[in-house]
Parts: sequence; structure tokens; C-alpha cells
Amino acid sequence: MNSKSLKQLSLRATIALWVVFLAFVVCIGSLVRVAIIDGEEYKLKAEQNQLMDTKVSAARGTIYDSNLNILAKSASAWLVYIVPSKIESEEQRKAVVSILEETLELEEETLTEKASRDSNYVKIAGGVEEEQKVAIQDFIKQNKKLKLNEIIGIDPDTKRYYPYSSFASTIIGFVNSDDEGNAGIEMKYNSDLKGVSGRIIAAKNARQKKMASDYETMYAAQEGSNLVLTIDEVIQYYLEQSLDQALVDTGAKYAYGIIMDVDTGAILGMTSKPDFDLNSPNTIYSQSVLDRIEKVEDEEEKKQEKQNALFAQWRNRTISDTYEPGSVFKTVVVSAALEEGVVDMNTTYTCVGGIQVANNYQKCWKHEGHGTETLTQGLMNSCNPFFITIGQKLGKENFYKYFEAFGFTEKTEIDLPAEASPVADVTYHSLEKMGIAELSSSSFGQTFQVSPIQMITAISTIANGGKLMQPYIVDSVLDADGNVVEKTAPVVKRQVISEKTASAVASMMEQVVSIGTGKNAYVAGYHVAGKTGTSEKIGKKDAYIASFAGFAPANNPEIAILIAVDEPEGAHGGGVVAAPIAGEILEKVLAYLSVEPQYEDSEMKNISSTTPSLIGKSVSEAKQMASNYKVKVIGSGNEVIAQTPAADSQIRTGGVIVIYTDDSAAKQMAEVPDFTGMTMSQANSEAISCGFNIRFSGTTNSSEVFAYKQSTEPGTEAEIGSVITVYFKSSVNVQDA
Repeated sequence: MNSKSLKQLSLRATIALWVVFLAFVVCIGSLVRVAIIDGEEYKLKAEQNQLMDTKVSAARGTIYDSNLNILAKSASAWLVYIVPSKIESEEQRKAVVSILEETLELEEETLTEKASRDSNYVKIAGGVEEEQKVAIQDFIKQNKKLKLNEIIGIDPDTKRYYPYSSFASTIIGFVNSDDEGNAGIEMKYNSDLKGVSGRIIAAKNARQKKMASDYETMYAAQEGSNLVLTIDEVIQYYLEQSLDQALVDTGAKYAYGIIMDVDTGAILGMTSKPDFDLNSPNTIYSQSVLDRIEKVEDEEEKKQEKQNALFAQWRNRTISDTYEPGSVFKTVVVSAALEEGVVDMNTTYTCVGGIQVANNYQKCWKHEGHGTETLTQGLMNSCNPFFITIGQKLGKENFYKYFEAFGFTEKTEIDLPAEASPVADVTYHSLEKMGIAELSSSSFGQTFQVSPIQMITAISTIANGGKLMQPYIVDSVLDADGNVVEKTAPVVKRQVISEKTASAVASMMEQVVSIGTGKNAYVAGYHVAGKTGTSEKIGKKDAYIASFAGFAPANNPEIAILIAVDEPEGAHGGGVVAAPIAGEILEKVLAYLSVEPQYEDSEMKNISSTTPSLIGKSVSEAKQMASNYKVKVIGSGNEVIAQTPAADSQIRTGGVIVIYTDDSAAKQMAEVPDFTGMTMSQANSEAISCGFNIRFSGTTNSSEVFAYKQSTEPGTEAEIGSVITVYFKSSVNVQDA
């Protein structure tokens, strides 16, 4: 080998050494980068590939009513997820999408997108029912060749159930697909209810399959706390039942109501109608709303309209809405005026049908005027000119002082979400910008807005001796073993008026119901106090809210009630529309609460008597025991084996008792008459002539009342002797605006 060849070989060797050296440097550099510079990142990726971290949902706490009836609970369910990174063929992807679309009723487009992700875990659905889980598992078994068991996973989960569907829906709220509270109690107390999720951390082998349990660590889930509400299931039922019927009877857009314990601020009942099924909150239940949405052509606009409709459906209007209170607010004005001493019980005013306020002549609803009135009569008649003069006597400083003291410039801080916020010069007049016109209109409840929860809290202040209470809806928090871990204590915010003033106003409000504009809320034996209101909605012509707010018993108040009917068709006055609803509810609730009625002598003639027990008696004995009633004998036996109505039923003296004396005697039926428009005397005579008993309800202390509703539909067949409740109201002197 010559010298030239040796030089070439040496050069080649040198180049090779440099290549090896540079490669070695690159390798060392890569190792340094992987191990030191990017070490944590690669460590995390390795752990993610080697570990399977599964969330174990905590059982969400149960929600109870005040009597521990379950309103919301969680039960075992399943969570379905997929591992898109394990999908190796289009056939697998289509199979996954197909079974999940069919079983879980999800959109194909959404499932296809999720199945195309580069991920080791994508949640598909939680709260999956047992039969759905079984269907998915059966499909996986039937298609073993596709290895879907490596793609579709199923873990334990929980699902929220609401046993009473729409019952108290706007109070309770619901949970979303991630088990997070959405609206109502579920949202406000989400952190208490949801508990702490657990985890199962297990090792995976190179094929991404779970290894033996020796490599598994489990962190147990902690159950959520349970809540006991102040809501009473029975009171809530009476409230909801009446307002559902109110929507039917009045054709109103909305109806809402609240019942409150006046001494504590506890909410016993609260509802906004129409409402929705908690088990299917994303379904729109109003057909008129669905029809309106269907007419929208633009898809984006239609989607937005649907969302708006759902938000409106979930809305708790007693908390989130504001309205002009109308004449109900006169109770606050007269309280302030008495407390400041600018009027007393001997103050009089002569109403001539209107009053001049600055450049405007403010008419009274009674255009010919009320004549000379006492303070009590002014409230009974709901005379606007009288209250304009009272407001002017107070002056804007004192008016604003009590407006603020009664809580109208602040939230009530009730433990529910989305409470409306009062805003100066938006929802009410600030002191600085309150002129004579604003003061005058505010004095009879117009040109400002309050929320229903604010209004009933103010009414309760008058009922309880002048204390402004903070309303609340959760009574206590319980742990998983039922132990009380937190108890709500009633909060007195401040003393607004004296007990003397409160008592005087309560007496005036009782007169409003006895013989004034609120007479349709009258309940025999219970001395209801209250005030009606009719307010025209701001910015909407010929649209009104009819309302009634009051409490009972007037001489020893226990509960306050507020009823509002939004945009009723036809009659729209609070005295005609809202007061009868309030009276009907109060009659049932006070009886349920075992409040003993105290009847006046004048009321006794309309009070039902209690039927005797005749079963087992001879026919002659039965007739003697029921001598105050008309006894109709059916059968040929000598001994009474059944009677209608049953013993201890409430019917009027002179009513009908049917006694059966043998098993072969068929029950006697008759057609129920239509009592609508009849006086009490006419209705009673008609009932007895048809073989039925009648029970009077509603306004029965006035001569001009007429029947407007009955418990059994006219024209239906009913057993003779049955008791039919007929409701009466008046249309005379019940205007308030």
C-alpha cells in the first residue's frame, strides 16, 4: 500500500471517528434534555401511560322537606366513557358511535367527534341507567372480534332523582351532567351537597390493560351533606294546586306565591307557575312557547330562543322578578306615617275623586270620590288621593327612611340564587332624585319596583310586631348519619316600627279583608288581615299584576302569604283575582296547622255541622240521631250498614244523609248541578233538591256574593249525600286601583 492510499485511509478513519464522536455528543445531549431539561414532562407522560386514574363519584346529599319527606335524592348509576386512542379501524369507530347513539340517545355527530380524538379518556355520559348499561355490555359481547371492551368503559356513578317531578321545582333546582347544581337549592348549596369524589388509581401494562389489584390504590368518596328545608310538603301542595288552577281560570302568563312564618322568616311554601319537571329540565313544557320557537327560521336564532325559554322556565320569579306592588304598599306607608306621628287613627280625609299633584291631576279609582274617610276607611277603600296626602305629610326624607328600613333598598339575602338587586333610580327613587311627583306616586305603590320576597318580608314585619326578619329556606344541614351539623337560627335585621304601630296596622288590615277591597280573602273563623294590589306593568299597556299580601290569624299572626297573578285576562284587580286564591289557600293551610278557628256570632249561621255516626244503629235510632238532617233510607234492612257522607263530615244543618240498610242496595247517583253565579241561599237550595250537601267557602260574610267555583265539576255523576264545596266571592267594592 503506497503513501497516498495510507493518507486516504487515515482521512476516512478520522472522518468516521468524528461522525461517531458527534453522534455520541448528540446522544448525550438528547439524554440530558430528556432526563434533566424535559424530565418532568416525560415523567408525567410515562405515568399517564402507566396509570389508570378513575374518578369515583360521591353520593350527592338528599334534600328533605321540613317533615323529612324526600324531595331530591341520588341513586347508583353508571358512567360511560371511551378510549379513542384504542380505535384502530373505521369499523370499530362506527360500532362505538352506533351503540352509544342508540342506547344513550345522543347525537351521532357529537359521538363521532369524540370517537375521533387522540385521547385515552373521553366521558360520554353519566347517570346511565342499569338497563342501558346492560344493553351496551351485551353489544360488546356480541361483537367480540371488534375488541370494543378495550374502547368502551363503564364505571360506577350516581344519578339524581326527584320523586315528585315538578313539585317545588323552582326552589330545588337540578343538576347538570357533571352532577353540579344548576339553579335553586342544588346550586346555592352545591358544595355541601356534592361531597368529595373518590379515586381508583391502578397500573396498566404495555397493552394498556389493568394489572392485578396489588398495583391498585383506592381513595373512598365522601358523601355529601343532607339538607332539611323549611318547606312543608302539604303547604307547598296547597299553594301549587291553587296557582296551577289560577293559570287555567285567569289565562294569566304567570302566577307566583310565598307563604312565610312571620316570627322566624322561614319559607313554608314558595312557587312560580308554570314550572317544569326536575327529572327532565331541558324539556320545554309550554306549548305556546314551543309553537313560537318553531316559527323561527334561522337556526342560530332558534337555538337562542330555546335557551331563553329554558331560562325563563327555570326562573324563580318570587326571588328574581321585580314588579310594582301597587296598593299592597299602602300598608308600609300607613305604618311609617303612624310611627312618625304625622297621622293617627282619628285622621280623616275627604276624597272628591282626585287630587292635584304638581302639573298632574291624579284620579281616584272611584271617580265620584269616597267622601270623608277615616284612616282605616282610607286603607279599606284603597283611596289613592288619601295616601298621596299621607306621603306628602311624611315628606321624602321620612318616606325614604322607612322604605329603606322595610328592606326595599337591599336584597333580603335569602339562601337562594339569583335574587334581584335593588338599584337606586332604576328600581326605586333615590332620596336625592325624589320630587313631589315621585313621592306622591310611590305613596300608593307605583313608579318603583320590589321583588315578591321583599314584599312578603315587609308584610311579615307588620305581622310580628315590627321586626324585619331575614327569610331562609334551609332549616338544617345533616351528615350522612343524620346528625345535625348546622342549624339555621332566625335573624332579626332590625326593629322597623313599634309593636303598637304594628298592632294598629294589623287591625286596619283585618278591616280591609272583613269589609274592604280584600273581602274575597275572608276565611270564616280565622280573622285574616291583608291588602290587595293592582299594578300596571311598566312599558306594557293594559298589562297588570293582581296581588294580595296578608297574614293570619290577625290577632295572633302565624303565617304571611303573598299571591301575584301576572297578566290575567279579563278581570285584573287584586281584589277580584288574587284575594280569592289567597283565601282558599289560607283556609286549608290554617286548618292543616291546627289553628283553632274563632267564629263570630254572625258567622255561625254559615258554619257546617258534624255528621253523627249512624252505622250499627237501627233505622229509627239513626233518624232520631240525625233529626237535624234529611235522612234518605236505601235498602230493606233494619240496621244501618253504611252512610253518606261518612261520620264526622262537615255539612250544613238541614243537609242530606243517605243510609244503606243491606248489601244489595246499589249506591244512588245523581248529576251535580252548576252552582256558578248563584247566591249562597240559591246554591244551598239547589244542592238539597238534587240530593247533595253543600259546604260554603270563601267570602260568606257579605250579602252580594256569588258562587264562582265548586269542588265537583258540574254535569258529573256523584253519590247522593256527597259534600260539594262551593266557593263564593264578591265583585262589589273590591277595586284598589
